Amino acid sequence: MPSFRTQRRVRHSANDMFELVADVEKYPLFLPLCTGLRVRSRAQDAAGREVLSADMSVGYKAVRETFTSRVTLDRPARQILVEYIDGPFSRLENRWTFNDLENPNGQPSCEVDFFIDYEFRNRMLGLLMGSMFETAFRRFAEAFERRADLIYGRPGRPIARPSAIGKG
Repeated sequence: MPSFRTQRRVRHSANDMFELVADVEKYPLFLPLCTGLRVRSRAQDAAGREVLSADMSVGYKAVRETFTSRVTLDRPARQILVEYIDGPFSRLENRWTFNDLENPNGQPSCEVDFFIDYEFRNRMLGLLMGSMFETAFRRFAEAFERRADLIYGRPGRPIARPSAIGKG
């Protein structure tokens, strides 16, 4: 039953990082292995949280898979919960939590906590994709941090203008 957790301190506010991760439609622009993402629906639940249903396509060499997830965006708590609906997994759940940190130099920073627990339905696919997924999860955190630097700028550097960002 594979799982992966990482905690990273990043040079951006918790709100900025939450919004960056919540912008799922942009994932194919920068996220390793993500070859496509389509939001099927958006709604609000009884607690006022935004809930989406989305199809994410991933690919590595000759292997291509698409899975559907329910994504709950809890802005006040700065948490994102992703729950598996359909696809090549027997189970998949991941959670993002974003917490602002005090920074003595006055620059915004936060801790990003990412946890994923998953299991492939097909044992052979699990063996084939398992080690590659672990490597990809390690690269995901770096990809989000690079994306934040591009969108929000780096401390001490000018912030990129929207026209300079292009599609992303």
